Amino acid sequence: MLVYTVGTFDMLHVGHLALLEQCRTFGDEVVVGVASDNVVVSYKPNVPVIPLNQRLEMLKALRCVDRVRPYYELEYVSACRELNVDVFVVGEDWGRKPHNLAVESYLKSEGKQIIQILYNPRTSSTAIKKNVVAQKLRSGPRIQHNNPSAIAS
Repeated sequence: MLVYTVGTFDMLHVGHLALLEQCRTFGDEVVVGVASDNVVVSYKPNVPVIPLNQRLEMLKALRCVDRVRPYYELEYVSACRELNVDVFVVGEDWGRKPHNLAVESYLKSEGKQIIQILYNPRTSSTAIKKNVVAQKLRSGPRIQHNNPSAIAS
């Protein structure tokens, strides 16, 4: 059974790993769709911190992931059709937007499964970004030296 999930996967963390390992329990092949920067800015306020090619590379390195593919439009039906997806895994923030409803309708008409899972509460990319910003604000501005010998002086 082929399992497909999608996301940004910015700043890869244990919550992502938990999601992907859970996907593995639903089938014998896990394919991950990774949103391009243009797709991400269509539904989130900021572009990802990690470039798409690096996000793809990190996901490909995981044992629980068999294939990784970018997507450049906020639309899931074509990938589900092309991959002949058996199980589509979505997170708890899956909403009732037109692109979500379209893939739900398609999968239901094909007798396929959609499984919605809860996110791992241990962390999120948003929490990591907020923590980095908070640390930066606490530490104040720092002087950067482009000349390593200036640091030794």
